[in-house]
Amino acid sequence: MIQKRLTTFLLVILLVIAIGTSGYYLIFKGQERFIDCLYMTVISITSVGYGEVLDVSSSIIAQMFTMGLITVGMGFILYAISSITALLIEGELSGVRRRSRMNKKIGRLTGHIILLGGAETGRALAEELITCGEEVVIIGQACELKSGRPHDRTLLHIEGDPTDDTNLEKAGILKAKGVVIALAQDRDTLYATMTARMMNKDLRIIAQAKEPKMEAKLRMAGANSIVSPTAIGALRMASEMIRPAAVDFLDQMLRSEKGPLRIHELPVGKGSLLAGKRISEIDLQAKHDILVLGLKDEASTIFNPKTETRLTTGMTLVVMGNIDEIKRLCNQMEGAESP
Repeated sequence: MIQKRLTTFLLVILLVIAIGTSGYYLIFKGQERFIDCLYMTVISITSVGYGEVLDVSSSIIAQMFTMGLITVGMGFILYAISSITALLIEGELSGVRRRSRMNKKIGRLTGHIILLGGAETGRALAEELITCGEEVVIIGQACELKSGRPHDRTLLHIEGDPTDDTNLEKAGILKAKGVVIALAQDRDTLYATMTARMMNKDLRIIAQAKEPKMEAKLRMAGANSIVSPTAIGALRMASEMIRPAAVDFLDQMLRSEKGPLRIHELPVGKGSLLAGKRISEIDLQAKHDILVLGLKDEASTIFNPKTETRLTTGMTLVVMGNIDEIKRLCNQMEGAESP
């Protein structure tokens, strides 16, 4: 937008100069040098006033033409200069300040999630992660980020190639806890997965794959989990056909008026408030309005575990409830684990 307006101003200025030069050349019937006509035009519209190289005072027509040229030409030049200044100050400088503030915020992040890809899938991913209380940095091409909804541009983001090492470093990959890769091409996903794993061996990497044959390659490159949009879409369509009430329940859960309800997890770490207690003792449903759906340990996953089951370090409770309450409980447990 700025480049287009600058080009327009420049073309009009050149047009004014061309009209002025041609006008003087015709008024003096070609008897004056073309360079003198050009020089007279420039010093007139810029009001430099070095003196007349053409004998304008000897011709009423030349005098009237000069007055009109000065009025129109100088007026437009002043307007162009003020407009260009406003564009630079309001556009470029404000953009630089905004980018600087955003970079500082990104630099302070730790334990965040980096999202590679800013297209439709990427924006939906970012919204869900933020709803779940996660801090997210998006890396995407400018065209992808600019094509989103108005509030997308307020998200922490870096414009550029998502597979570039420099952009990954700017996003804080060394301090991040995970990377979600949602790129359009599987080959880019493979390269980004390998790069992210080489830069941070402790990352949890979730990669999107369109071709089933890419799954093995992505796992070898370092992905912890691979998601196929085609397969997920097929399962959703099948569910809509044979269990519409269950699907509707899940959709309503995501849009609950009581707050963002989600199925989440509560890890039982060393020193956790949950360690050594039975499920009946912690009574999450009564105390926190959180429903226990399952229990996962190193060996297996138990659905609807019995209330007398004792929790031990390394187990993970699968629960459903208000995401804010779940996050608050997780923070309490992390605080208890700290020495």
